[in-house]
Amino acid sequence: SPPEEVEDASEPIKRDRSHLENTLKLNEDKPADEVSGVLQRLRKIYHSSIKPLEHSYRYNELRQHEITDGEITSKPMVLFLGPWSVGKSSMINYLLGLDDTPYQLYTGAEPTTSSFTVIMHGPKLKTIEGIVMAADSARSFSPLEKFGQNFLEKLIGIEVPHKLLERVTFVDTPGIIENRKQQERGYPFNDVCQWFIDRADLIFVVFDPTKLDVGLELEMLFRQLKGRESQIRIILNKADSLATQELMRVYGALFWSLAPLINVTEPPRVYVSSFWPHEYHPDTHRELFLKEEISLLEDLNQVIENRMENKIAFIRQHAIRVRIHALLVDRYLQTYKDKMTFFSDGELVFRDIVEDPDRFFIFKSILAKTNVSKFDLPNREAYKDFFGINPITSFKLLSQQCSYMGGCFLEKIEKAITRELPDLLGSIGLGKKPNVLSCDVTGCGETPKNRYRKP
Repeated sequence: SPPEEVEDASEPIKRDRSHLENTLKLNEDKPADEVSGVLQRLRKIYHSSIKPLEHSYRYNELRQHEITDGEITSKPMVLFLGPWSVGKSSMINYLLGLDDTPYQLYTGAEPTTSSFTVIMHGPKLKTIEGIVMAADSARSFSPLEKFGQNFLEKLIGIEVPHKLLERVTFVDTPGIIENRKQQERGYPFNDVCQWFIDRADLIFVVFDPTKLDVGLELEMLFRQLKGRESQIRIILNKADSLATQELMRVYGALFWSLAPLINVTEPPRVYVSSFWPHEYHPDTHRELFLKEEISLLEDLNQVIENRMENKIAFIRQHAIRVRIHALLVDRYLQTYKDKMTFFSDGELVFRDIVEDPDRFFIFKSILAKTNVSKFDLPNREAYKDFFGINPITSFKLLSQQCSYMGGCFLEKIEKAITRELPDLLGSIGLGKKPNVLSCDVTGCGETPKNRYRKP
């Protein structure tokens, strides 16, 4: 492309951006509302009522998911996934208006993004090395250290002073290249993707209609997206490069390829447009593309608006899992104590219990006693590994986890699930307190509501 100083008459015309400004409310001065107060209360509930039980029963070793303060206070995250050269970086440049500025993400026909790039808000433009991001525990990226130095060299942060980034963080990922083996990347690419997928509030899977190649890497990616269907949006980008009739064929072909990979009753929403600043191709359905673009922006807005309720629902879902885990470990321990006699070999007794928990009604007794949903019960096999690392004798019974001043761990987490977190949800202007979350109606361990309401 010609140097920026030289005015070139043939330079493509830029489209009007007013719909972006209006839909994303970029010109409105949003008051520093009660969000920080709610976050402080959420942190307090987590630290006083959930974390003690989580630590005591080493929940992190079962799920590999410890919630950091950075994660509680982090902004919603939008993740861009898809094959290489489909316009992921161009789309981020376009949404943030970074084209032809020093901030723009590098784009091109070759696979250009080989790093995971986190675009976040900052007072002035600055680049942050992955190693620095992972070392800063105040950010929500410190757990990424576990993927090793090779990966941290492929992680980069960019701070940009942009209004939208005050409310949301974007993550651009390396394009999927179908004929490349994972080992060639030098770090566990799929595991890293999974880490981001687990934390993303919105996942844009971007395609180029001129090269729809659904191969093994992409299939693997969709397998990793299972259970997150309500967050996925599929984007058919660069759509003005095709004639309308051709585009309809491609749209059908895309659904045909993806149908076996996404078997849910309601398929993800597909947006068809060209997400870049240049004027559309002359024969394009401009009104249609513009409408598609605006509904995608409204989708993004919805995620930002629901940020606090999603966060509270996420912490509550985590608390429910921690509580079930504690009840199970307690039950394993109680069964072990009941079976032990003076002459027993502790290891043999416990091996019997771990090998066949159903013979001792461990999982059934949890379901019967505490209104736990069977859909929330962890996998039996996971406990074989868990107790392989953590001897049963290193745990205390729940009845012993009480103190005169602090009360009982179990009572505190139940109070958080049934009262404190629903009350917090009620306080953020959702009208009256939702009854759905109360124990009287559903019992403490009901399946948590989907943390994202469908738009």
